[in-house]
Amino acid sequence: MVQTLPKASADLIPAMLPQGDPLNFQLPDPEDDRIADHEFQQQIEQAWQVCDRFDLQTDIWRGRILRAVRDREKRNGDGRGTGFLNWLKDREISKSQAYALIEVANSADTLFEGGYLEPDDVNQFSKRAFVETAHSAPEVQQLVSDAARRGDRITRREVRQLSDEWTAVTSDLLPAALKEKAAAHTLPTRYLAPLVKEMEKLPPPHQITLKEAVAENPDVDTVKQVTAEARYLAKYLEAAARVQALTNPALNLELALEEALRIGSLSATADLVNHAAQLEQLTVKLFLTWKRLNSLSERVYLDSGESTPHLRTLLSCLGNLANEVIETPMDDMNDRLVRLQVLAE
Repeated sequence: MVQTLPKASADLIPAMLPQGDPLNFQLPDPEDDRIADHEFQQQIEQAWQVCDRFDLQTDIWRGRILRAVRDREKRNGDGRGTGFLNWLKDREISKSQAYALIEVANSADTLFEGGYLEPDDVNQFSKRAFVETAHSAPEVQQLVSDAARRGDRITRREVRQLSDEWTAVTSDLLPAALKEKAAAHTLPTRYLAPLVKEMEKLPPPHQITLKEAVAENPDVDTVKQVTAEARYLAKYLEAAARVQALTNPALNLELALEEALRIGSLSATADLVNHAAQLEQLTVKLFLTWKRLNSLSERVYLDSGESTPHLRTLLSCLGNLANEVIETPMDDMNDRLVRLQVLAE
């Protein structure tokens, strides 16, 4: 099956081809005192941007190649991706590197096919800014694209700044007083985006409470404090839903939360509930692992005998983990032990 590229993607090919070998440039001599510092930095920055440009263009096409290999394997492979992984192994590419490159290719397709960018505009982006733009809201993509067309250099910082400004202007979770200060540049928008992000995780009643709190004092310190509270609230609510021990009908999670807020223990309470959720999950995993260890120990014991003394010694050494009382040292010093008893089901 032959994949045909969208016109914008195909037009990227000429933009990628070196014109007069642009990578063959001369770096300024760092020991030449005749070159002023600002001139030296300017030449270095120009060289760095050229490398960034070709790095991004190369990664877009590497990502498309990897995506084609992966998709072919999905269609004709064994269903486990073995062929794709072997292809990566032959070229000494890790799975995480491969999917990072595929993400760059997907970002290119999103921005080109959406009409936000022309192939030549790619030269204005750093790789991380390119991916960040593709993950942004359409309105932010348009703002970034307009800046790229003007010839502005687009880094991840510029993308995040534009995204923060858009959030500050449009989010319904921010009170009018905050929006006015953000528009007047008297309150940095970089503080508002994290607040909106955390508030979006909360139910409407909590959103309203926090919105009212920040409306009373629309300043940086209040925004920081409310952001932290929103983060702990989200952690508390998300973790509480996963803790089986909190299914007691006598417990009112909302009232417990109000009391934690009143005494200033929201952070500690959120961490408490979060650790409880982790402990429950680890306990279940520990029990299932212990049962599997016992089953395997029994099978190996039945298969072994006097002809396998070292294998029997191995089983003996693992006895402290397979018994009803699990015993293991806390550290390499072996001076402190942890003992856990597994009761009958």
